[in-house]
Amino acid sequence: SGTDEHGLKIQQAAAAAGTSPAELCERVSGLFRQALTQAGVAYTDFTRTSEPRHQRAVRHFWGALRDGGMLYKGAYEGWYCAAEESFLPESQLAERTDAQGRPCKVSLETGHEVHWTKEENYMFRLSAFRDPLQNWLRDNPRAIFPDPFYQCVLRWLDEDLPDLSVSRERSRLQWGIPVPSDPTQTIYVWVDALVNYLSVVGYPESHGTWWPAVHHVVGKDILKFHALYWPALLLAAGLEPPERILVHSHWTVRGQKMSKSLGNVVDPSACVRQHGVDGFRYFLLRQGVPERDCDYYDEKVVKLVNSELADALGGLLNRTTAPSINPSNTYPRFSESCFPKVLDSRKAKGTGRACAEDYELVAAVASLPAQVDSYFESFQIYKALECIAQCVRQTNGFFQRHRPWKLDRRDAAEQLWLDTILHITLECLRVYGTLLQPVVPHMADKLLSRLAVGPGERGLSGLIFLARYDGKPCPFEGRQLGPDTGILFHRLGK
Repeated sequence: SGTDEHGLKIQQAAAAAGTSPAELCERVSGLFRQALTQAGVAYTDFTRTSEPRHQRAVRHFWGALRDGGMLYKGAYEGWYCAAEESFLPESQLAERTDAQGRPCKVSLETGHEVHWTKEENYMFRLSAFRDPLQNWLRDNPRAIFPDPFYQCVLRWLDEDLPDLSVSRERSRLQWGIPVPSDPTQTIYVWVDALVNYLSVVGYPESHGTWWPAVHHVVGKDILKFHALYWPALLLAAGLEPPERILVHSHWTVRGQKMSKSLGNVVDPSACVRQHGVDGFRYFLLRQGVPERDCDYYDEKVVKLVNSELADALGGLLNRTTAPSINPSNTYPRFSESCFPKVLDSRKAKGTGRACAEDYELVAAVASLPAQVDSYFESFQIYKALECIAQCVRQTNGFFQRHRPWKLDRRDAAEQLWLDTILHITLECLRVYGTLLQPVVPHMADKLLSRLAVGPGERGLSGLIFLARYDGKPCPFEGRQLGPDTGILFHRLGK
């Protein structure tokens, strides 16, 4: 992760705040680091585009474009949006009036004002890359995902693809990397910013370990820069495009786009304080559908998180580990006579104590790790969490259906069935805790610790559910459970 720090809007914001661009970036970059830490987001590297290692990479990348004959100097004019750091065509503009009531033009997408700009800049031969980009996308239909964004880029490639202005006059933009061998020009902020994907993996010397097997995660508003300009620039510099570009949509608030003027901007730090880091993360990943905008409001978070984390999952753990149900505080034994293996759950009637729905639960949870893994790999986290939530509901149904609290412990047959119910439920909880680790790390750790699942037993690759059902030994059977970790997830107040 990191911060893209150069450009006209940063220069203007610093001037308006009465500080230098470097001081402004130092402060704001710190806020981003702080937000990631608060949200429990780990990163291997936090790159800043004002760092010397990045500037060196940008100068080398510029040299590769220049040496390949991909740059030329030419006059450029058009409507420039400083907030978006890009020129916009007439088709993306609207007429408005400014605060003083004067007519002005704004970006249709963002509402930011644009100004007519005429400069002599370096131009990149983007127009030469229509065919190579189309070939790349047709050969790699999953290069841009989800599919609606892939189709959008293909449509853009059918339209006009003019050459791209890749520098600005230094007299107008000092806050940026100077063009090598031409100090009158500053490298365009997007060319500079995109190279961070290379600089962070050691370009120009050691990037080959990673490149091109990389996945970018980007917002839909910067799709054109990542899916048109960036692959073209890479091809021009003699490099392959990234393996995949994963695109996500935006969060609206009660159906409206977030904006400072409307005062409906959601502060992630306040959300973490209000809903807890796990509650906030769970909601965003459970409700965030990459291909379309999703709506955020606090009552929605409270309802979902209380229902699925506090009640369904937390309640299940409490009931299974309660001293009245599990007085020995152990992972009980599984009985094959109570729950014999059958090939067809519809034929389960009359064998053991289990019914058809119980066999459906076992089949659903057994297939869950592979299903979740597949959804995670395809950037559909919300589908993975829906599958987990559905299995949690089924497990609660299983527990409720057989009412273990009604079983007579003094009867040996009843004790076997009670132990089997608890064994199956604990096995289900162990699978859910393992699969939820990337989403709700603190809660998952609490759950797995309560089940006495050790640090080396929490991986996806070795996750085997209900081994005893298949006649194999279960390493957890008979194990003392971990200490009581308290309420798994405290219900959120309205």
